[in-house]
Amino acid sequence: MLLKGSCHCGAVRFSVYSHHPYPFMRCYCSICRKTAGAGGYAINIAGDNRTLQVEGEEHITVYHARIQNLEDSEPDISKGERRFCRHCGSFLWVYDPEYPDLMHPFASAIDTDLPKPPEHTHIMLDFAASWVEVPDESSDRYYPRYPDESLADWHNRLGLTQEYSLFQVNVVRLTEALLNNHESIFN
Repeated sequence: MLLKGSCHCGAVRFSVYSHHPYPFMRCYCSICRKTAGAGGYAINIAGDNRTLQVEGEEHITVYHARIQNLEDSEPDISKGERRFCRHCGSFLWVYDPEYPDLMHPFASAIDTDLPKPPEHTHIMLDFAASWVEVPDESSDRYYPRYPDESLADWHNRLGLTQEYSLFQVNVVRLTEALLNNHESIFN
């Protein structure tokens, strides 16, 4: 599925293809809550980093979160790159160089209509703020820390994986470019 996203002020626009576009996983950790989760959690989805296209990259700033585990005395600096607009502060996506083929856009930055998930997964509940009301749904899954299945595993289990090839992506992008060029000739 082609996902198109942007920041609030419009300085940054991006598109990326996703095999796993359902916004089902709610992360309640303090990093997600404080950087992108006004409701007490953030929702990331999976994107194929090889297909990422960005307009306005010069307006993006990167933040490396400090990770403070309860059992560690000192925080670690995350290798994950949380990208946001330096003008309006909209969080856009997370990229981790340890997984170079992936990027994880925040569902809140996606302008494309996303499919509604049939169930949700609530993670990092050990770190949820006391004021956050976590829904109690019998179909949902709940984890104090990390879940027992990945974004891909969840989509596969429910038969929701969106298949595409890089060839298909390139054909669509070439067609869009030709159409845009064609329109500019007549304008």
